[in-house]
Amino acid sequence: MRELVGKVAVVTGAASGIGRALALRFAAEGMTLMLADLDYGGLAETAALAGDAKVLTQITDVSDAAAVAHLADRCFGELGAVHVLCNNAGVYQGGHMWTRTEEDFAWVLGANLWGVLHGIHEFVPRMIEQGTEGHIVNTVSVAGLFAVPGAGAYAVSKHAALAASLALAQDLAAVGAKLRVTALCPGAVRTRIADSARTRPSGLAATPSQDEADSLDQVGRAAESGIEPSDVADLVVAAIREERFLVLTDQKYAARLRLQTETLLTGDLPSYQ
Repeated sequence: MRELVGKVAVVTGAASGIGRALALRFAAEGMTLMLADLDYGGLAETAALAGDAKVLTQITDVSDAAAVAHLADRCFGELGAVHVLCNNAGVYQGGHMWTRTEEDFAWVLGANLWGVLHGIHEFVPRMIEQGTEGHIVNTVSVAGLFAVPGAGAYAVSKHAALAASLALAQDLAAVGAKLRVTALCPGAVRTRIADSARTRPSGLAATPSQDEADSLDQVGRAAESGIEPSDVADLVVAAIREERFLVLTDQKYAARLRLQTETLLTGDLPSYQ
């Protein structure tokens, strides 16, 4: 899908970070935008920054199937089509595997996995029916490739998001659809990932633990020294045009992935360094 001008892009998690950068990059390409998030103020700021682009916004909890269905209905009803879908909304949950509660997993899987699955279910059939070229971008994270200490719940959700992306891409290819898929696997990016709890529903509240606090501190420091979200957005637009499935924000991850595979094939535990 090389031509983006005049096309429609949907971005979840668009109030800040990578989502905002994607929205602004698509706006610069001349696309019409449907932006979704739980943060009303941040969503309005992104829309204002999009300049002359046509922008619709909607408060959406991607973990809620009905909310995503409503988002899709509005997109196709008011904009007539969707050509790029970015299932980008996500949250971070730190802490050891054995200290994470059912509420922790429900929250992180709700956003990071079910948000992707709901997006696929509600948008992809209608995108196929359009009969036009299109692209689905799922924000996975390098945590979907590597599991590191202190981030088990997050890694579980992101490994599952990668599997969903692979399965979607294979299914689309098998039926001859004109849609392509990108699994976006960024490392450290200057976002508010360490402040994910600001969107956590009160019904899934949990008492913070020290291991969780330590993980959040580490992730926050990594984000501060990470790349700019706009750099990630540039990589995504290039991947859409080149129909590339896997996008890494640092080529050191490619070498690390090869080493991990080789280590696993020997039956050993890969190093997280």
